[in-house]
Amino acid sequence: MKYRKFIFEGYEFDPKSHRLELNYSLDHELGFKESYFFDFDFVNYDPKALDRALRTLFLMAGVSYYKTFMPEEIELSNILLDKADASFFAKTYSKGLGEFYYVNKLNPSINIPFNPNTEPEIQMEAQSNGGMLIGIGGGKDSLLSVEALKKSDKPIATWSLGHRELLQELVDKIGLKHFFVDRSWDKKLLELNSKGALNGHVPISAIIGCAGTVTAILTGYRDIVVSNEQAANEPTLNYQGVDINHQYSKSQEYEQDYQDLLQRTYGNSIRYYSFLRPLSELFIAELFSKTAWDKYRYKFSSCNRTFRYGNHLLSWCGECPKCAFVYMVLTPFVSEVDLNTIFHKNLLLDNGLDETYRNLLGISGDKPLECVGEIKESRAAMRMCQDKYPELKDRFTFELDKNYDYRILGRHNMPEEIFEILDQLIKSYRSSRQIG
Repeated sequence: MKYRKFIFEGYEFDPKSHRLELNYSLDHELGFKESYFFDFDFVNYDPKALDRALRTLFLMAGVSYYKTFMPEEIELSNILLDKADASFFAKTYSKGLGEFYYVNKLNPSINIPFNPNTEPEIQMEAQSNGGMLIGIGGGKDSLLSVEALKKSDKPIATWSLGHRELLQELVDKIGLKHFFVDRSWDKKLLELNSKGALNGHVPISAIIGCAGTVTAILTGYRDIVVSNEQAANEPTLNYQGVDINHQYSKSQEYEQDYQDLLQRTYGNSIRYYSFLRPLSELFIAELFSKTAWDKYRYKFSSCNRTFRYGNHLLSWCGECPKCAFVYMVLTPFVSEVDLNTIFHKNLLLDNGLDETYRNLLGISGDKPLECVGEIKESRAAMRMCQDKYPELKDRFTFELDKNYDYRILGRHNMPEEIFEILDQLIKSYRSSRQIG
């Protein structure tokens, strides 16, 4: 099949039914519909501020349908973007589809149309209670954010996009006010995949962040808080001289770009940032094990297979790179008995995962196309695991920079008053553990 144009047909929000519908098409012939249900009571919001957020979500979510046949032309029906906003979406599509290009051996160029005569839209204020809306995805990172930010004097709530049945028990365990958003993507994608449509990874975290902005406006919260860390900045592999990052829409580069868009739109009245950005995954695992493990050990999971196959219980498959990585970074801080209770075996001693660990450690092959840590922190974690399990020393041989310290903080994009909360958590932990 060959299509000439991908068209953003339009979006419609019904405040009475709490439903949003996004409509796209290829050449006005093959249509797609994606819908969202915001299952909570709304505060009094500015309709114009909401519409800007809905439009941003509409433009971002279109990437899932655009990628099917990658037509050369994109049409924005009844939407005029200025150059800055058009550049933001073009860059996010291009870099966010990097893994998709690699898997499908493509090298396309994406151009989002803009009108050079379009003036930047007037900045507006979104009404808010000054609180924080923390995204919950099921993994240890967001749970560490929750436990740390509970110490704030600001209103705090959690929210999630999709997977309601899977997350309900975890949400109950967290015990904060929670806002569920249901997302229904067009199942026509499954049919098209069998008919030659292209398939692959999209910048899903960018879509989630845009949905979070809509949710923040509808609930009256100021901050959309995510839990991305330093590792999200590291490229996964290089393709045709271009760095491909599986986690691009979790990266600091994307975070800064989206912050710039929000600043242009809402000034400082809506904020988006990652609370864990300065931390390595290994340090997050250490802090999680000491502050949140006992509470959430049986309730959390970041195994992608759990979400992919429609399970109704968060669990770990024990076979994928994500499971292998999480087991490795928790091993120095959690007992084997406790880990094996949820993973059902010692993944480090599973010969079937040796090649996966070699990839994670940068010994052979490429780093897995998963949300996993940097090679240097994986090596630091494995060295600690080798101290615990000496038999691993012969199986995994690698160099580790003697000057690398996984507890050193990196850069961040969060407001200083928010960083102070994280900084205090770290100082308290260091004091209690007497670590440097």
